[in-house]
Amino acid sequence: MIRPGRSRVLAVWCQDWPAVAAAAAADLPATRPVAVLFGNRVVACSAVARFEGVRRGLRRREAQSRCPDLFLVQDDPDRDARLFEPVVSTVDATVPGVEVLRSGLLVLGARGAARFFGSEEAAAERLVDAVSALGVEAQIGIADELSTAVLAAKRGVLVPPGEGAGFLAPLPITELAAEPSLSAPERADLVDLLHRLGLRRIGDFAALSPVEVASRFGVDAVLAHRLARAVPERPPSARRPPPELTVEYRCDPPIDRVDAAAFAGRMLATALHTALAAASVSCTRLSVYAETAAGEHLSRIWRCAEPLTPSGTADRVRWQLDGWLTRRDRPTAPITLLRLEPVEIAASGALQLGLWGGVGEENERARRALIRVQGLLGGEAVQVGVLSGGRGPVERVTMVVLGDERVPAADPGLPWPGRLPEPAPAVLLLNRPTVELEAADGHRVRVTARGLFSADPMLLRWGSRQWRLTGWAGPWPLDEHWWSPESAASAARAQVQLDSSDTEVRVLLLVYLDEIWRAEGLYD
Repeated sequence: MIRPGRSRVLAVWCQDWPAVAAAAAADLPATRPVAVLFGNRVVACSAVARFEGVRRGLRRREAQSRCPDLFLVQDDPDRDARLFEPVVSTVDATVPGVEVLRSGLLVLGARGAARFFGSEEAAAERLVDAVSALGVEAQIGIADELSTAVLAAKRGVLVPPGEGAGFLAPLPITELAAEPSLSAPERADLVDLLHRLGLRRIGDFAALSPVEVASRFGVDAVLAHRLARAVPERPPSARRPPPELTVEYRCDPPIDRVDAAAFAGRMLATALHTALAAASVSCTRLSVYAETAAGEHLSRIWRCAEPLTPSGTADRVRWQLDGWLTRRDRPTAPITLLRLEPVEIAASGALQLGLWGGVGEENERARRALIRVQGLLGGEAVQVGVLSGGRGPVERVTMVVLGDERVPAADPGLPWPGRLPEPAPAVLLLNRPTVELEAADGHRVRVTARGLFSADPMLLRWGSRQWRLTGWAGPWPLDEHWWSPESAASAARAQVQLDSSDTEVRVLLLVYLDEIWRAEGLYD
């Protein structure tokens, strides 16, 4: 299973791009076979040329003999890159954060695209349609790792999370050296050696231990082995915001009061969003920078889950300057320079307001108050809950820092056999205080090895208080981590209803661990 928080990679591959670019530069029809030469050998050819028998590596004369109507052109990387730029711009306009590996191949993070368009399949279809509008055919591959996504794009496959190694295993070993942007030139010698040793598939190579590979084949083989096992790699590098989006203000006279700083911050926010609007982008991470007359440098990065608005930016600048100028270790001199720098940007289309133009006023006031608290106490001080996957109520809540992407620790959409039935407890007791269940004869109620009560529960003791029970449900055995020696032999959950009118709590969620009953949740 994919680890929580892991990002996915989407690769866009334009097949035979040198031949496609050469045909476009020469204004040739799609039915004309094209081959690109380098050193008098074919390095790329169109699908029509391949149908006629032309292959990479053929000499010029042999290629012409197989296809007399073949259009030959010399390899020109500048031409390929120049004509690929419209494709890159189109993809970047659809999903920001593109990294070009080479002309004809680019990658980007798949998580944002999947969230924006609804699913990875929908994002792939949208990108294919956007590129095809330029008259270019493209294939999409999505996987956990960049290298796997590139190989998947050449087959038009969306690899499910956690199944990268299984997808790579049956592929020919030559695929490790087929993509120049993923391997060094000496990779071909390694692949030839592995083939002569009897390793025909990528899975055969992946079955070797890392120690065996490192001690026998060298550094490049270690990289190839990591690719074969689909182990974590670097994610795509998003585009850096252009420097012209940065705005700054020379404070004359220097600022030492919060009200003056707030006025300067609002003026800077207006200038920043004017520049962002001109570039048709929005800011999701903002760096606030200040410099004092004594040479002190202050900076803080603000992150927001949604693109910042001018008022939101002004508020953050004001709150940050307020925190700097009023804290105990405040600067020793007035502020002489203020600068706002976008750290992360997104296409303006990513900002989608509500049906009536925005969110509710109450929600906006609450959000601003939380952000202010976050600015005073630190980014980790304010967290929000995200629905997560799990069987117990505690596991189904993932706490995420306000402003960060709300990624659950486990997928809530997966099946979770044995999950606690609805409704969930209104209050969770993280300390799980100890309670006692007693039967009618006064003996303690336990959970047997068959997952049943040892006797019907009739009384619950919690500290110095006790309640008779009017009903109960369960127990539901917890069969988790059965392979671990530390797992409880008999673990279960149960719900009990109290016969009491002096408390609002009428139903409790109990958990049985290590032969001890504990209160885990309270129901309204």
